[in-house]
Amino acid sequence: MDYINRLENYDAPDIANIAISNQLFEEAFSIYKEFEVATSAIQVLIDHIKNLDRAYEFAEGVGVDVDAGVDECVESAIDMDALHVEDEIPPLTPDVRSQRSSIIVCHGDLIAQETDVIVVCSSSKYLFKSICQAGGDSVSTSYSQQISASPNAPIIIVESAGKIASKMIYFLPWEINPDQSILCKSIEDFVSLALEKAIEHKYRSIAFPAMGCGGFKCSIQLISRSMVGTVYSKLKTNPMSVSFVIQPDKKDIYDEFKKHIDELQPPPSSIILKAIAAKLGKGTIEVEMGDITKQKVDVIVGSSSSGILREIIINAAGKESRMSYDIELKSHPNSVLIAIPSGSLPCKRIFFVKWEPNDNEEILQQSLSDLISTVVQNVISHNFTSVALPAIGCGKHACSVDIVVKMMVHEMKKHLIQRKLSWTVKFVVNDNQENVYDEFCKQVLTTEDGFHEATTYQLPVTWEKSAEHKTRFTLSTKVHEYQTIASNFDSAMKGKYTEVIKIERIQNERWYMQYLAHTKDFRKRLNMDTEKRLYHGCPEQAANTIIEDCFNRSYAGVNGTAYGVGVYFSSDATYSHGYTKPNANGERCMFLSRVLVGKTTKGNNKMKTRPLGFDSTTDEKHIFVTYHDAQAFAEYLITYK
Repeated sequence: MDYINRLENYDAPDIANIAISNQLFEEAFSIYKEFEVATSAIQVLIDHIKNLDRAYEFAEGVGVDVDAGVDECVESAIDMDALHVEDEIPPLTPDVRSQRSSIIVCHGDLIAQETDVIVVCSSSKYLFKSICQAGGDSVSTSYSQQISASPNAPIIIVESAGKIASKMIYFLPWEINPDQSILCKSIEDFVSLALEKAIEHKYRSIAFPAMGCGGFKCSIQLISRSMVGTVYSKLKTNPMSVSFVIQPDKKDIYDEFKKHIDELQPPPSSIILKAIAAKLGKGTIEVEMGDITKQKVDVIVGSSSSGILREIIINAAGKESRMSYDIELKSHPNSVLIAIPSGSLPCKRIFFVKWEPNDNEEILQQSLSDLISTVVQNVISHNFTSVALPAIGCGKHACSVDIVVKMMVHEMKKHLIQRKLSWTVKFVVNDNQENVYDEFCKQVLTTEDGFHEATTYQLPVTWEKSAEHKTRFTLSTKVHEYQTIASNFDSAMKGKYTEVIKIERIQNERWYMQYLAHTKDFRKRLNMDTEKRLYHGCPEQAANTIIEDCFNRSYAGVNGTAYGVGVYFSSDATYSHGYTKPNANGERCMFLSRVLVGKTTKGNNKMKTRPLGFDSTTDEKHIFVTYHDAQAFAEYLITYK
């Protein structure tokens, strides 16, 4: 931008306006800054660069009254929706990842972070004020009420609102200290408290600013080392996606954080890549956590309705691609798909598909089906064989993740199989959307949609043949199978029963096959065995129905709803005993079941289905709640008194 120094003979505002019209916002800011047009410079920071923190910092630096200068611009911008997050570019690149993509450092604005939590130092007047401005009255009022009630509270937790993209805001006070050891300890405590609260609330992603590196003028090296080190230590036992968000013009701070993350990053051979793949006919579907613009495929796909995604892709591609997009859009405003050159990206072509979200489930499903069909037809017409798609609609559009993911994967599987396409299809999910990633993995690896080839399963060697198609076989008390079950039951039920009447093996072949298919999916997706032997108590009539029809959702909530409205199992037989009822002969019955708990989380009575990204809920002690018919198999029925 050396040419700025040669503008004395020209009208600087006109040149700045030309820069703005060409989306060269940093250059426009530099021009206004050079020619001391402070108000216009502030306006560029707010309207175009959309960084309130920089605006406040710049205003103070040039001696402009902050309230009069910036607040007026902010109010104007908010009135015109200039700070609308949908039009902002989230900071996806450049980034640096540590093990399991847990830690990243990125350039951007904390307000725009689509994480579960953003952390704000309430002692930083610039950051605090910009967050409250962006969050509106809801955030300011909630904070004020809580701090009035508890002036010395170590943390104030507020639900996000207004222009803030995260779900929650954690406000924490912090004070600098000239003693470096005390300062380091205070930083560690600050970061630890925020992470511990996020872990306690089951959040999966959190974003921190570079605290102390602005107005406090603290050592960048000390701050970055303390913050990164504390995060790294916490993540060893509690996996989470953590972002350090650095202002775009603070390269020295970014570099220092990058250096410390690199120092803690394990060798490439030990990095666990967040990627899975499944074979579909001649083609392959992959799921990856990463950046859509980095994909080395023939074509990457974006949605023209997503301002965030569109700008990320076009900015990364460069001016030629932007010009091509503008020309195509002007020439064919009603086109369902716009194809443009890839510019600086490693792909060959970029497709922007016209798509709009909808609250109506049927309309949403149809629109996603049409979107995939449009992509497939155009990939074929271009003779491409590889394509990368983002998790469309799962960000600010806030569409149902369950519907979006299931529909996109199902439709793509259908095209690969029916058209016999030898393609590589990649679904690329942002690092801070682990629940979306898990859902894509679940849908890609499932065999229940009928697209995968049939697998031959072997029945247990203990099963007996029956010409009458019996499903219940009473075990002999002399066999090891009986003795093991009876011994474990006796140990668990001391003092709660007098005798075991019989133990029956359940041989429902259809149900068993469904359970095995589910088991295969779980092991492939989670890369581990999560099967447990658990008890389920119920009345005799319910047991007879379960043996024929499995633990279907009609039993959801029958044994309680405290940890979710599903089917309850327990490793504690005395707990399950509480849900049995004696029949006319005083006999009770309890199942010993094989249960796939999968990825589990603590439940509550509001959960009517499994939380996205999880397979079951739990009390974190002995209770597990399932939400899928084939997730459990009643292997034995114990009848006792």
